[in-house]
Amino acid sequence: MDIHTVEKMEKKALKSNQGDFLRLGMAFAFMALVLWYAFGINAGAQNQAFLAIAALFGAYMALNIGANDVANNVGPAVGSKALTMGGAILIAAIFEASGALIAGGDVVSTIKKGIIDPSQFVDVTQFIWAMTAALLAGGMWLNIATKVGAPVSTTHSIVGGVMGGGIAAAGFGIVAWGTMGKIVASWIISPALGGIIAAIFLFTIKKSILYKEDRLAAMNKMVPIYVSLMSFAFATYLTLKGLKKIWPSIVDTFNSISPVAVEMTKKPTLTEGLVIGFVTAIITYVIVKPMVKKASLKLSNSAKDANSLFTIPLIFAAALLSFAHGANDVANAIGPLAAVADAVQSAGISSKASIPIWVMLVGAIGISLGLALYGPKLIKTVGSEITELNQIRAYSVAMAAAITVIIASQLGLPVSSTHIAIGGIFGVGFLREYLSDTTEQERIEAEEQQLAEDKQQKKTHKMELKELKAKSVKSDEERKRIDVLKALIAEEETRIESEKKHLKRAKKSKYVKRSAIMKIVAAWVITVPAAAVLSATVFFIIEGIMS
Repeated sequence: MDIHTVEKMEKKALKSNQGDFLRLGMAFAFMALVLWYAFGINAGAQNQAFLAIAALFGAYMALNIGANDVANNVGPAVGSKALTMGGAILIAAIFEASGALIAGGDVVSTIKKGIIDPSQFVDVTQFIWAMTAALLAGGMWLNIATKVGAPVSTTHSIVGGVMGGGIAAAGFGIVAWGTMGKIVASWIISPALGGIIAAIFLFTIKKSILYKEDRLAAMNKMVPIYVSLMSFAFATYLTLKGLKKIWPSIVDTFNSISPVAVEMTKKPTLTEGLVIGFVTAIITYVIVKPMVKKASLKLSNSAKDANSLFTIPLIFAAALLSFAHGANDVANAIGPLAAVADAVQSAGISSKASIPIWVMLVGAIGISLGLALYGPKLIKTVGSEITELNQIRAYSVAMAAAITVIIASQLGLPVSSTHIAIGGIFGVGFLREYLSDTTEQERIEAEEQQLAEDKQQKKTHKMELKELKAKSVKSDEERKRIDVLKALIAEEETRIESEKKHLKRAKKSKYVKRSAIMKIVAAWVITVPAAAVLSATVFFIIEGIMS
C-alpha cells in the first residue's frame, strides 16, 4: 500500500469522525436544551427533578424514533429513486413535525395501549419513576436497533418499556395480559397483511400494464386509476389516523361555516373516511387523467417509462405517511413525558393527560432532528438492502401501508406501521421470486448448456493441439495453427471461468436477502421483552438511588 493510499484513507476516516462528532454534538445540544427548559417549569414543585429527567429521556426517545421509525415512510421512495436521500429527509422532517404539531392532539393516554392499570401504583412517585424508566428504555432499545440496522416498532418499544417499569413497580398483576396477547399477535398480523396486500397490488400492475404488448395504451388507461386508488386509500387513512385527534375541531369549524349543521361524530368513522376518500379519488382522477395522457406522448413502451409515472404519487405518499406517523407516533415519545408532567403538576395519576406545547415540541423537533442526523442508515436498509425496489414496487408497499392500517383499525387489531411497511417490502420481493422461478430456471438451464458446449469445444481444441505438437516435423500452416489453438484455448478458459461464476451467482441469487429477514424478525421478536427488561433495570436503579 503506497503513502498516497494511506493518506486518502486517513482523510476519509477523519471526515467520517468529524461528521459523527457533529451529529452527536447536535443531539446532545438538543437534549441539554430540553433539560434546561424542563428544570425551569414548576420550579420548586415536588418531583420537579424527575420532570426534567423525564424530559431529557423523552428528547432521547424522540431522536431515536426519528432515526429508526421514520425510515419506513420514505425508505421505499428513496430505494426506488423517486426521491433523493436529501429530499426524503427534508419532506419527512417537515411533515413529521407538522403531523405532530397540527394533528398530535391536545390529550394523550398516559398508559400507552392500556397495557397496565395505573390504579395499582402505590403512589405518584413510583408512577413517575416507571414512566421515566419506560422513556429511557424505549430510547435505548431503538438506539441499539438503529446501530445494527434493524427497523423496529417504536410503539412496541414504548409498550415494552411501560410494561417493564410497571412490573418492577407493582408486580406482574399490573399488566393487562389480554392486551399484551393482541400486541404479540400483531407481530404476525402486521407483516403478513402488509406483504399480501403489497404483493396483490404488484401482481395486478404487472398483469394490467407491464405484461401488455402495448404498454403505452395500458399506462393511459390504468395509471390514473392506480393513482386515484392511492389518493382514496391515503385520504381515508389520513382521516381515520392522521386527523382523529383534531377531528372535533374540524367538525366544529365545518359546522360554523356551513349554512346547515351536519351531525358528525367526535371521532371520524369508517364511513366518513370512505366518503372523503371517494371524493378525493374522483378529483384526483379528473386531474391525473389528462396529465398522464400528455406525459405518455414523450414516453416509450418500456417498463422503465411505466415506472416513471408513479414517481410523483410516491412523493405524496411519503409526505402523507410522514404526516400521519407524526400525528400518531409522537405519543410514543411524549405520552410518558406528558404523564410525568401531569403527575408533577396535579400530584396524582390520570388515565389521560393534557399535552403542554413544550412537550409536543420536544416530540416534534426531536423526531425531525433524529431523522436528519441518523435516519439515512435505516432509510438505506428499508429502501435497498432488503430487496430491489422500483417505483411500481414502492407504490405497492405504500398502498399496503395505508390499506392495512385502515383494515386493522376497523377490526381493532394493534398493528405496527413498521411491521406493515417491512412486510410489504418482503411481499413484493417474494412475489418477484415466485414469478421469476420458471423464467430463471430456463435461463440457468440455457447457461449450463452453453457452459457444457464451451467445455467440449475447449476439449476438442486441446486434443488437436496435442496431436500437432506430437508431430516431429511441422509445416508452416501447422505451426500457425498451434499458435491459433493456444489463443483459442486461453480465451475459452477465461470465458468458461466467467460462465461458472455467473452460473453460481444465478443459482444463489434471491430477490429478498435472507440475512435481512433473519436480522429484522429477530429484532421484532425481542423488542417488547428487551425494552421491558431495560425498563425494569432502570426502575430498580432509580429506586436504589432514591431510597
